[in-house]
Amino acid sequence: MTTVTAEKYHGTENDFLVLPASAPVVDRAAFARTHCDRETGVGGERTGADGVLFLDLDPTASPVRVTMTLVQPDGSTAAMCGNGARVTAVWAARETGAREVLIETPAGDRRAVVQSEGVTVEMGVPSFDPAEVPLSPDRDGPLIEESVAGLPVTAVNTGVPHAVAFVDDVDAVDLGTVAPPVRHAAVFPEGANVTLAARVEVGDEADIRDGAPGDPAAFSQRTFERGVEGETLACGTGAVAVVAAAKRTGRLDTEGPVRVSPPGGDLVIVVPSDAPATLTGPVEREFAIDLEVPQP
Repeated sequence: MTTVTAEKYHGTENDFLVLPASAPVVDRAAFARTHCDRETGVGGERTGADGVLFLDLDPTASPVRVTMTLVQPDGSTAAMCGNGARVTAVWAARETGAREVLIETPAGDRRAVVQSEGVTVEMGVPSFDPAEVPLSPDRDGPLIEESVAGLPVTAVNTGVPHAVAFVDDVDAVDLGTVAPPVRHAAVFPEGANVTLAARVEVGDEADIRDGAPGDPAAFSQRTFERGVEGETLACGTGAVAVVAAAKRTGRLDTEGPVRVSPPGGDLVIVVPSDAPATLTGPVEREFAIDLEVPQP
């Protein structure tokens, strides 16, 4: 029996197993399916995980570079993960002492800065372009607040595709029922994450936590993630999608930080008009554990 030592991290309760890319795991999909399972997977406070991060670190680069590969619980590989990128930055910082990290992902390079109050990751420029979301080839324009499987959604790519629906109360919606038909809708040939958002009015700027002054506005969020095939307690790309979609649909008019709150905690999002979006939030290391490697 072959075993490897994995570390368990979470970013606002979006939890991941972390291994060096050099770990002797031949079948990464089988490893993820085995150990991420929410009923029979890795133990701890929460059984299983939202994915496995295989990280290839180059400590000699300036800034330090790390290639991030996220294998999801269904064995698929995600192009980008905001909370996974924050975890990756903290792991790289612990390994090297560096506070600035360049993360290479299939969605492009992402710069991250690790500070005591949290990790900030550049998330790229959100795109509503039908070819970049992507939407079905017969689409002539963006999908903005159109009904898909009965849910009014706006489609945006924030590293991965999201279908964002604004509702009065995210907790009043049965996400597990309404999301799968949208996630698998024909208009999304590669599938989509389904994100619910609701505007939350806050009392004043001090109520926007994690150092986010400015517009006293915030959103609650819930996301059904493809690859997980269920709801996660936080989704960083989804939080960015919420703010980008809110701006596109006229619900938000600010260049400053906005708080987005999934069930796992608060994230701070900035979506400028002429620069990459950023995601800021906390990361925690939970434990290290030896795990069996499934044999092909």
